[in-house]
Amino acid sequence: MSAADAALRPYTTEVAEEWIDYNGHLSEAYYVLVFGFTTDRIMVDLGLDADYRAATGCSLYTVEAHVRYLREVPRGATLQVTPRVVASGAKKLHLAYEMHVGGELVATEEIMALHVDGSGAAPFPAAIAERIEALPAAVPEWSGRRIGA
Repeated sequence: MSAADAALRPYTTEVAEEWIDYNGHLSEAYYVLVFGFTTDRIMVDLGLDADYRAATGCSLYTVEAHVRYLREVPRGATLQVTPRVVASGAKKLHLAYEMHVGGELVATEEIMALHVDGSGAAPFPAAIAERIEALPAAVPEWSGRRIGA
């Protein structure tokens, strides 16, 4: 991955009718589903795709997540999720996602993901670690918040 290519692609999808809840808006579970699809896209972009998983037995597991539901998402909306690397390490990725509808921020998710093999956390292979290192780190102002009264 060259420096010019060092970016995570946004994930875009339409809200499916079956994702709408009894209030006529995107149900909370489907925000997380779309964020999960964004993680899947990142895995492909980094080389952690189905072929990699089959060949190595390794994958990326989300071990912690924090979602903020900021705005209701209506039926028929187009969702665009912008991913960012907050931080990384030999075995982990700290990612932040911002979900927009028509340019308006509607939700965020922050995850800690671990690269694992059959016995637990495992270092990323060198080529994948280099791809991760080439990505710009960006910490959104909302990163690291905690739930509190």
